[in-house]
Amino acid sequence: MIRVLLADDEALIRAGVRALLGTDPAVDVVAEAANGREAVDLTIAHRPDVVLLDVQMPVLDGLDAADEIHRLVPGTGVLILTTFSEDAYIARALGGGASGFLLKAGDPRELLAGVHAVADGAAYLSPRVARHVITELSGGRLTRATTARTRVATLTSRERDVLALVGTGMSNAEIARRLHLVEGTVKAYMTSLMDRLSVRNRVQAAVLAHEAGLVAD
Repeated sequence: MIRVLLADDEALIRAGVRALLGTDPAVDVVAEAANGREAVDLTIAHRPDVVLLDVQMPVLDGLDAADEIHRLVPGTGVLILTTFSEDAYIARALGGGASGFLLKAGDPRELLAGVHAVADGAAYLSPRVARHVITELSGGRLTRATTARTRVATLTSRERDVLALVGTGMSNAEIARRLHLVEGTVKAYMTSLMDRLSVRNRVQAAVLAHEAGLVAD
């Protein structure tokens, strides 16, 4: 069972998202929050697998809440669910504590797919956001590729194998099966390579894998 905490300052939105999540028997909404501070406190209390956060909320916004949750409860995945797709929001979310970014205007199936992906330790972007990120990455690509390859060169061959599979969107469990490892070993590799590459989450690691040419376009 995937335990989810839902945070949005609009009660009607919370009710709609809860109803959608309720169509999946593998998902259980364990708590709801009406602001970012409450979301952080309830995450500490309930330790859910995934927190769904709106961006613009009172007391503490969703992006700051995501950072706090990532720092205080690192075992919980954070998925941003918002109406806002501005560059600044996407950049802050993916550069901070979030493992995924969804738009409320997207296909409802994306929400369930995102919850499952983040709960499984993978990163998830809605297709619209993913296209936007890829477009933004295309500028200055050669310079970034050179820098990325230099950073990746410090990794062991097995760490590069793991990073390449992260770049394809695989979870730790899927990587373990592909490389014939136990999941705990993959987690250890992830901790090591993220520390050595100075990346904060799987989204940043996946982007670096693409820039370094570890993933076929």
